[in-house]
Amino acid sequence: MKGKVSAMAMMEVLLKENVENLGVRGDIVKVRAGYGRNYLIPKGLALMATPSNIKLIERERQRLVKLAEAELAAARSLSEKLAALTLTFQRKAGGKGTLYGSVTSMDIAEALAAQQLAVERRQIVLKEPIKALGEYEVPIKLHRDVVVTLKVSVVPEAPAANKAAATSAPETSTQSNPAAQDELQ
Repeated sequence: MKGKVSAMAMMEVLLKENVENLGVRGDIVKVRAGYGRNYLIPKGLALMATPSNIKLIERERQRLVKLAEAELAAARSLSEKLAALTLTFQRKAGGKGTLYGSVTSMDIAEALAAQQLAVERRQIVLKEPIKALGEYEVPIKLHRDVVVTLKVSVVPEAPAANKAAATSAPETSTQSNPAAQDELQ
């Protein structure tokens, strides 16, 4: 049986994309003919390893190297801006400093977007939402080689007593004056 397995038809393919347990983009790998013809090539993951396809992938690789360098430079520039920044969020909090809500990666992304800093929510590495007052350091993965730490401060909102007094004042005045209540009815 082992003799038949090694005698199976093999083919060389040129990978167009990274394929787990097989190789990375641009690699020429030997695979079983059926795997190459029936899966890799139809899915757009590979091409037949012909001289013209090899030249095509080499040009593509050079273009991608230039693109990757530009992305890395942009990520480094953005990381310098983020390292110097501290985001402050005002949230309602209980007596022991626990928040009634939380600060999520979406909140952080929106706050950065408001400052014209393009960071996607998925780049923010927040293991779980922030649920307490305090200072936090949130890692942001801008590029596979660039990770910056953003300072996030969560502070309590303005005192709730002032807000409650302002909103309940009209209600209190009508209830404490029975003549005013009779006039309303």
